[in-house]
Amino acid sequence: MSEYRIVDPTTNSLVRSYPTHDDSEIERAVTSAADAFASWRRRPIAERADAALAVSWEFRKRREALASIITREMGKTTSEALGEVDLSAAIFAYYAEHGPAFAADQQLDIRGGGEACVRSEPLGVLLGIMPWNYPYYQVARFAAPNLVLGNTILLKHAPNCPESAQAIEDIMTAAGLPSGAYVNVRADHDQAARIVADPRIQGVSLTGSERAGRAVGEIAGRHLKKYVLELGGSDPFIVLPDADLEAAVSAAVEGRMGNAGQACTSSKRFIVADAVHDRFLAAFTAAVASLTVGHPSDDGVAFGPLSSEEAARTVISQVADAVEKGATAVTGGARIARPGAFVEPTILTGVTPAMRAYHEEIFGPVAVVHRVADAEEAVRLANDTPYGLGSVVFSRDVAAAEAVADALDVGMASVNGPSGTQEDLPFGGVKRSGVGRELGEYGMGEFVNRKVIRVHPA
Repeated sequence: MSEYRIVDPTTNSLVRSYPTHDDSEIERAVTSAADAFASWRRRPIAERADAALAVSWEFRKRREALASIITREMGKTTSEALGEVDLSAAIFAYYAEHGPAFAADQQLDIRGGGEACVRSEPLGVLLGIMPWNYPYYQVARFAAPNLVLGNTILLKHAPNCPESAQAIEDIMTAAGLPSGAYVNVRADHDQAARIVADPRIQGVSLTGSERAGRAVGEIAGRHLKKYVLELGGSDPFIVLPDADLEAAVSAAVEGRMGNAGQACTSSKRFIVADAVHDRFLAAFTAAVASLTVGHPSDDGVAFGPLSSEEAARTVISQVADAVEKGATAVTGGARIARPGAFVEPTILTGVTPAMRAYHEEIFGPVAVVHRVADAEEAVRLANDTPYGLGSVVFSRDVAAAEAVADALDVGMASVNGPSGTQEDLPFGGVKRSGVGRELGEYGMGEFVNRKVIRVHPA
């Protein structure tokens, strides 16, 4: 059986399969990327930035076609798929505009006379291992800054995203990147491990599960390779007593149910002060229960199926475990009676540490709502997780909200608005949510040789 397969999650039927590349094809891909690096790094950065801008325009020109691919591959709604294409285009345009300044020499004020600077130079060939939940965006945030910097890219995409993976390589070619600067490989796990270990590979970036991150980090560490890991999250959404409840509920629905809840930065644990808990829960429940779930290409659909039958079964098993141990599903909690990987939008209350839903990341449309006495208890509960990616705090007292945000063990915090992503904001977490940062200026700061050059006085 081919590892790379498109299975329509609206019907769970096989659409098409693609063969995994054999070892000789993998070797040619690595050689091509290594050969391309020798010349790509020497091009003026302004030329590499122009290439990134051309990539951005190719994303925009192919917008509808690209969106339809990921709707078919992983069930994303048409509106969300179009938004993802637009964001990917924006990321390439951002680094086309700002990348040269981010990579400019940094002059140092040194003792002893003479001059010194830090020069940002590319490392070489990088391997990207990307997930299925945002097939274009995840690649863009890794590839855009590194291509502008002068690195070359091998990209191993998720096994259920072969067509979006190929579409990205086609865009790179159409935008005028030289052969080998960006190469798509359909590799299995053993082949990917050998690529990481290959001495021509200088770094690896993975976005995915904690288990995958551990495996890749162990191999990269053993071979002394730089790595960036963007892993899971169980993000807290804290509602303080003076919060604007209408705004908080709107952000809660957007933050939890977008992309069918399949985002590492989805708000997953809603930690609500006792004084407003009942009103928040009632409004949140009504809003979630009113969401329309259906075919992702239909108008007015909030979300479609989960990405696969396995994903749906995992989410339902987490909900069932909680309910069996005493939690309450105040809305939803079951599969939707139709073909495909459809799951009801769900809210759980009464979740305790004895339940999987307390510590595990739920990668689907399931919200866990907790009641707490005050901000101090909210922070304590929010930090009681192995993850530390994003967070949200709602309060009319911005200073109080910022104080709570400061106390959270996370990489990102949003006050009075949903967590999200944009090209000019650094992205990343702490604890088991990963290592390193992407996007913004930090996106060019991971896979770089910061070479110190000192010129002594004559």
